[in-house]
Amino acid sequence: MTIKTHSLTVSGIRVAVVRKAIKNLHLGVYPPDGHVRIAVPLAVSDAAVKVAIISKLKWIKERQTEFDKQARESKRELVSGESHFYLGRRYRLNVIETKRAGRIVLGDRDTLELHIRQGTDVAGRDMVLQRWYRERLRELVPVLLEKWQEQLDVEVKYWGIKRMKTRWGSCNPKARRIWLNLELVKKPPHCLEYIVVHELAHLIVRRHDDRFKTLLDQHLPKWRSVRKELNTSTLADEKWEF
Repeated sequence: MTIKTHSLTVSGIRVAVVRKAIKNLHLGVYPPDGHVRIAVPLAVSDAAVKVAIISKLKWIKERQTEFDKQARESKRELVSGESHFYLGRRYRLNVIETKRAGRIVLGDRDTLELHIRQGTDVAGRDMVLQRWYRERLRELVPVLLEKWQEQLDVEVKYWGIKRMKTRWGSCNPKARRIWLNLELVKKPPHCLEYIVVHELAHLIVRRHDDRFKTLLDQHLPKWRSVRKELNTSTLADEKWEF
């Protein structure tokens, strides 16, 4: 697929412009900092793109204001006393030095124990925590896939986990492949379920049109409130990898 990228500044707002072989314009404001991106057909001129952006300036600024107001996790140092999240619950980190390889243990009274070798730096501690998060998500997803593939009468060929910068999940209908954001393991279980259903639904309807929304309404009636919960939840301080 031919893809061309550059940026435009409209009314003081920098917008990333991505031209590719699509039929319609798609404008989005993304976490964690409210950056703006618009995907447009290859033949659409910059002048037409600017007109489209200007028509949505009020909406763009409203979304950016929402992101500015969101609570953000402080910079993680992986020391005892820090708060970390797992499945929507807040846990107090307790760092325990040991001679064994690094591991995570869910302790009593909402404690997350990080067992690491003495002298392990922040990067090494974070590696242990992220590996544990990934393992937990890999345990949770298959159960949801089994349930919702049957209900939606679809089947994925491959699913994986990424730390994504702008999306909670993504789907390639042609390859029948979905990706899920690692950050979902920190959110309540119903948030993960919504994203799984959302991405599986794209195997039936590719676009976010009325047919797609009707499909979600039929199978997950409260999806709009869950989407709002995700979009207004605490953001990580770090820049996610795409």
